[in-house]
Amino acid sequence: MITLGRKARLRYNQRSGHSQPQILEAMELPPRLRFKLEKLKSFLRSTFAAKEPSYDTSHRMCPSCRALIDRKAGKCPHCGVSLKSPRAREGTATGRVLGGLIPVPSTATSAMVAANIALYAVSWYLTQEASSASQPAPALGGVDATVLLRLGGKFGPLIFAGEWWRLVTACFLHGGLIHIGFNLWCLFDLGPAVESLFSTPKFIFLYLTTGVAGFVLSLFWSPFQLSIGASGAILGLIGVLIGASFHHGGLGKDYRGQLWKWVMYIAILGLIMPGVDNAAHAGGLVSGIVLGYVIPEGEPDTRAEDNLWNAVAVFCVIIIAGSFALMALQMNRPLQ
Repeated sequence: MITLGRKARLRYNQRSGHSQPQILEAMELPPRLRFKLEKLKSFLRSTFAAKEPSYDTSHRMCPSCRALIDRKAGKCPHCGVSLKSPRAREGTATGRVLGGLIPVPSTATSAMVAANIALYAVSWYLTQEASSASQPAPALGGVDATVLLRLGGKFGPLIFAGEWWRLVTACFLHGGLIHIGFNLWCLFDLGPAVESLFSTPKFIFLYLTTGVAGFVLSLFWSPFQLSIGASGAILGLIGVLIGASFHHGGLGKDYRGQLWKWVMYIAILGLIMPGVDNAAHAGGLVSGIVLGYVIPEGEPDTRAEDNLWNAVAVFCVIIIAGSFALMALQMNRPLQ
C-alpha cells in the first residue's frame, strides 16, 4: 500500500479545504490499524452503498509486463510493447441467474456443459433399455458400468489396445445425477472465470488438456479401474486459476487461499467417498497449475498469436468430435 509523505498530505488537506491538517497529522494511526479500518470502510461501502462494477473497465493488464494500463492504449508505457485494441467479448459475458447464485456460462463453457448433459442423457437411456425385472437400473439416475465402458470410459486394457480416445470421452461421462450435478455446478462457477481471464480458445485447450492429463495419471495409477467424469478437468480449471494467481501479488495470494480451500474440500470428499478417482483429480490439478502459470492471460495481442490459438482451439474441437466418432463406431463391437 502506498502512503503519502508528510508534506504531500499537508498540501492535499489544504487544497481539499481541511482547516486543521496539523491535527490530522498528529492523529496518524499505526499502519496495521489503518489497514483494518480501510478494510472495514470498504466492506461497509460494498454492503450499504449503491452497487458499482466489481472491476475497473477503464484499465487492462499488459500481457508482457502485467502492469495496469489505459484500456485504449496502443503501447504499454512501462515496457513499450505494442498492444492490439481490446475486442468486445459478448460471448464471454458472465451474467447471473437465480438472484446472483449461478453465473450464466459463456460460449465455450456452455458447449462443455451441453456435451456433458447430452452424454449423460444417452448413457441413462441405454441403461434403461438394458434394464430388466431381474436387473433393474441403478437408483438416482445411475448409469450401468457396462454402458459407461461402451460409451468410452477410461479402462487401461482397452486404451493400451489402441483406444486412446477414451482419455477424451471419459471426461464427458458421469455415473449418476449427483455425480453430474456436482460437476456441472462447479463448471458453471469456474468455467466463465477461466474463459473470461484467458479467452475462449485458451479455455478450450485448458479444459481438454487438464481433463486428459488427469486420466493419463489415472491410467498408470489404476489401469484396471473404470473411471469417468469431468472432475479432472474441473480440478484443472482450479489449478489454472491458482497458477495465474502467482502473477497478481497480494490480491492473487488472497484468491489463491480461497482456491486451495476448494482443493482441500474436494480432497476430503475423495478420501471419504468410495470409488473416487483421486489420481485423475491430482493430474488435472497439477497440469492446470503449470498451464495457468505459463500461458499468458487475456486475448492474444498479435494477429499471429490470435491465429495460433484459434487453430489450437479448432484442433481440440476436432479431437473431441473425432473421439466421439470413434466411440460410436465401436459401440456395438464385443468388449475384449
